Amino acid sequence: MFGFLKDKIKSWITKSKETIEKKIPIAEAKEEKPKKKEKVKEKIEKKKEEPKKLEKIKVEKKKRTQEELKQERQVTEEVLTDISKEKIEIKTPEQQLEEVEQEKIKKLEEKIEEKEEAEQIKEKKEEKKPEKVGFFAKLKKFFKYQITESDFEDIFSDLEMSFLENNVAIEVVEKIKSSLKQELVNKEINKSDLEKEIRQSLKTALENIIIQPKDIIKEIKEFRKNNPSEPYKILFFGINGAGKTTSLAKFASLCLKNKLSVALAAGDTFRAASIEQIQIHADKLGIKLIKHEYGSDPSAVAFDAIKYGQNNNIEVILIDTAGRMHTKSDLLREMEKISRVSKPNLKVFVAESIAGNDATEQAKAFNDMIQIDGTILSKADVDEKGGSIISISFTTNKPILYLGVGQNYEDLEFFNKDKFIERLGL
Repeated sequence: MFGFLKDKIKSWITKSKETIEKKIPIAEAKEEKPKKKEKVKEKIEKKKEEPKKLEKIKVEKKKRTQEELKQERQVTEEVLTDISKEKIEIKTPEQQLEEVEQEKIKKLEEKIEEKEEAEQIKEKKEEKKPEKVGFFAKLKKFFKYQITESDFEDIFSDLEMSFLENNVAIEVVEKIKSSLKQELVNKEINKSDLEKEIRQSLKTALENIIIQPKDIIKEIKEFRKNNPSEPYKILFFGINGAGKTTSLAKFASLCLKNKLSVALAAGDTFRAASIEQIQIHADKLGIKLIKHEYGSDPSAVAFDAIKYGQNNNIEVILIDTAGRMHTKSDLLREMEKISRVSKPNLKVFVAESIAGNDATEQAKAFNDMIQIDGTILSKADVDEKGGSIISISFTTNKPILYLGVGQNYEDLEFFNKDKFIERLGL
């Protein structure tokens, strides 16, 4: 069951992992080359020598300044000597020397200020520089992937084709794509978790699309507790040959196993031998069939069956109907009348699982006309694709209720969303 789709998904997950690994190769940590080590060592030694050089420059500058002052004193004394001879009033040598020294100090202060400003500018530039990433931080990045939008588009195209080939509707594929994109793009993923993350993301996408049904048998029993004199009414409809009457009989058998009394209504008064067919099922199961003549109003058959149920304390009334093509609006309106008269508690659409996109279109048309409550998919045991389950659940926004998995009455399997996803290998 669903083997083709399962194989396609498995192949896609493996291929996606390999594609991403090729696009973003894992970098290996390599030992630094000896030459590189020597260059680093030289840089370190140079850095160590810098304070010594600076100290030397300072000493030389100080020595040079003292020599300049000494020369200036000598010049000053000579000038003063000449001036004194001429008896001109001037400042004392001490005053002149002090002025010279003050001038020198002023210049030195200006240089210091300039140096401080330069250091401040340098510090600001260094603040703006990006922080260097350590070796182990880099190494950590080497063992992670980040899937880009371009990478995602490359790997999704294969999955898109696989889904379309397996009867998944285009709008459903777009929804899955959107969900996967949100989960995977720009997310850092460990190398060891890559396949697991892709698998989990696809699983989550399907979980969000497929609806888990309620337990119908439990719902019937709850209804009867609150409405002991009123039968629980289920209306079955679908196109010709979809397995509607057989699915109805299987559900009747399920009710009997759960100790619920059942009666059937032969609402298909149009198709030849349809009443005889449902009569055979009623006889095999030992239950009452309410029927009229061929050509009579199916709404009247449904009404009489409900009355019979009320008068005989029947807990469940199952109403069969004639096959209606989803493209025939007049026939669908007739179905609407049956629904209006019978006021069913549950409206069940029956389709073939192997019908693929046709089943999806049928479900959509019936849902638009009479608002279905859920779907039974017949022949699911021979469906290797499984796309109908995903598509019908999404397009109608209603659950798949049961799967027909064989020809016997007991071959009606309650649909379990988690079990279905597990069957797809997720």
